[in-house]
Amino acid sequence: QVQLVESGGGLVQPGGSLRLSCAASGIIFSINTMGWYRQAPGKERELVARITGGGRTNYADSVKGRFTISRDNAKNTVYLRMNGLKPEDTAVYYCNLQTPGNYHYWGQGTQVTVSS
Repeated sequence: QVQLVESGGGLVQPGGSLRLSCAASGIIFSINTMGWYRQAPGKERELVARITGGGRTNYADSVKGRFTISRDNAKNTVYLRMNGLKPEDTAVYYCNLQTPGNYHYWGQGTQVTVSS
């Protein structure tokens, strides 16, 4: 079955950086759109960044210029590089795989906390 396993979350000070990774298995990785979503306490889950199989990206306005999504199809892995982290970036970050048929798979989530 399809599995998405995230890693790389943690506690970081404001202005710091983190890199999240998400390794996929059980599916042909390269043809699917990969994304990162986040959910803060009391808020709805929101899209952070997305990358298509062809490498086209889009970002939430709140993270443009600070976050970078990338993928390595040889490793079945998608990354989210987060620079200039702010307290408002604190959330559980979820990896998402969207198939061409618009079916979604989710990872278990990884906590990112930005605090001094």
